[in-house]
Amino acid sequence: MTETLQPINETKHQLLDELTIKFAGDSGDGIQLTGQRFAELSSQVGEVVRTMPDFPAEIRAPAGTIGGVSGFQIRTGSDNVHTHGDRLDVLVAMNPASLKSNLAKVKRNGIILVNQDTFSERNLALADYQTSPLVDESLQDYRVFALSITKLTRAALKGSGLSGKEMDRAKNFFALGLICWLFPKPKTAVYQWIDKKFATKTVFAQANRKAFDTGWNYGETAELFATPYEIKKATKLKVDHTSKNQFITGNAAAASALVCAARKAGLPLFLGGYPITPATEVMQELLKIKAPDVKVFQAEDEIAAIGSTVGAAFAGALAATSTSGPGLALMGEFINLAVIAELPLVIINVQRAGPSTGLPTKTEQSDLMQALWGRNGESPLPILAAKTPQDCFNMTYEAARLAIHYMTPVIVLSDLYLSASAEAWHEPEQQELAEIPVHFATQAEGFKPYQRNDDTLARPWAIPGTPGLEHITGGLEKQWDTGGVSYDGENHERMVHLRAQKIANIAKTLPLPPVYGNPNASVLLIGWGSTFGSLLEATEQMNQQGDAVAFIHLQHLNPFPKGLAESIRQYSKVVVAENNLGQLCQMLRAQFLIDAQLISKVQGSPFTVDEVILKLKLMMEKSS
Repeated sequence: MTETLQPINETKHQLLDELTIKFAGDSGDGIQLTGQRFAELSSQVGEVVRTMPDFPAEIRAPAGTIGGVSGFQIRTGSDNVHTHGDRLDVLVAMNPASLKSNLAKVKRNGIILVNQDTFSERNLALADYQTSPLVDESLQDYRVFALSITKLTRAALKGSGLSGKEMDRAKNFFALGLICWLFPKPKTAVYQWIDKKFATKTVFAQANRKAFDTGWNYGETAELFATPYEIKKATKLKVDHTSKNQFITGNAAAASALVCAARKAGLPLFLGGYPITPATEVMQELLKIKAPDVKVFQAEDEIAAIGSTVGAAFAGALAATSTSGPGLALMGEFINLAVIAELPLVIINVQRAGPSTGLPTKTEQSDLMQALWGRNGESPLPILAAKTPQDCFNMTYEAARLAIHYMTPVIVLSDLYLSASAEAWHEPEQQELAEIPVHFATQAEGFKPYQRNDDTLARPWAIPGTPGLEHITGGLEKQWDTGGVSYDGENHERMVHLRAQKIANIAKTLPLPPVYGNPNASVLLIGWGSTFGSLLEATEQMNQQGDAVAFIHLQHLNPFPKGLAESIRQYSKVVVAENNLGQLCQMLRAQFLIDAQLISKVQGSPFTVDEVILKLKLMMEKSS
């Protein structure tokens, strides 16, 4: 990464390998919309894009305060972009609080665009500024451009018939227009999006178009910059402007996977859920699909949600639920009902910082142990973890396949970083997806509800109402073949071992994770979930600098793939990096008896590449 925005070579535009930009302001400033739109435009012109929304933790945080700052960070560039970026090339700050809360992330000589109209005495005080940073020397290490964004937007919209408050809502489009001139993006795409977004409110569509044009023209005529910048295009990215090409978030990808899996299996989809940050969008995305084979039920709480889902699985649907850590805690008893009844269920857990309410709009990976052990009794489940927004599709689809094949609930671990981040994704065709065969019990002769498949140990999926397949379900222990209630201790032990062995058998079918970096290194870095991008870039940079490091990323966390222990033991030093206090690290130490070391971060934000490199180098120096 270049330290400052310097041209790589002289062309009509200054050419950059990559750009990291953040839009920041109050929640009402339209920051998320502006950032998302710029990211989508960058993706459409063939750049690799990674994003990171940043929301206030409170629903109505006080305006003008640091706690009320909303942000949207975008990193865009060529093929080696895997994260949302460590340091900012450009900061667009709509008020003093957004400047103060993000200043430390701006590179030396980076560009700062501020809306100077908001730098009133009151707003400065709310941001805990004693004097305005625009007049003292505190910003001398940066290229600061103070713009009257509010006044210029109002002047452009004078006579539009809008109130002052309504005019101010368009100032984010002024900022977008200026940035789209500075880092050229197609105007037409913005116009089309505005017209579609405000199709029923033409006065707002016209106002936002006007504000966008005003920002663009300001960049072109104000002579603040000698020339616009151009971002290098990706060479490996498949750019497809058909309807199949999307800019997708992790939650949207998970929702799409549920629909695709259900249709591939020839089953109706039923999702029972309850709104909870940051998982709510999974339900919302499914609600957009107006189709008779997709049903979404918003229950009164998480307990009712998972209860309805268990019922749907019993009735023969692809049943799923989406929640976060607090909701998963409430669902534990019903999940165990699905475990003992051995019903297929997909549980999407979008993790957030806890415990309790914790930091609901910040990211963390702290639910791994909860997913493993957060139920009473011996109740093992397959656990998968997505590594990128689009990989939320892959892992959710795989969870549905495993759930049906092995007749078991499956937990997919995502997190806030993945759920709200976005990247370009080409929706697969149905024929490209792995088969999900479904075998309902049909023969009454010799039918026993818990008589198992020899290979998978899965019991039959017998749909209620099928003549001759009447059987008992419920939470009490089952007789090993008939499914009748059993109080026999030896039968209970047999069932406990059978259910555990069924999950353990999955390991034989799982591929070993690929090795990135230098496979012959003595140091192995291990990660899981949303740490993938940061750990991959850290590995690549360290090998370029002469520090040999290998890296593997685990997506199957229970069971681990067969042969994983032997693969890990080839390395003399093993380091696990995760956004918790060491949950995967503990698992690897306990199961494989290896002296795994930990890089931990629990600050509500993902690892930066620099953090990983610094900590890993210190560990390597100590052991040398």
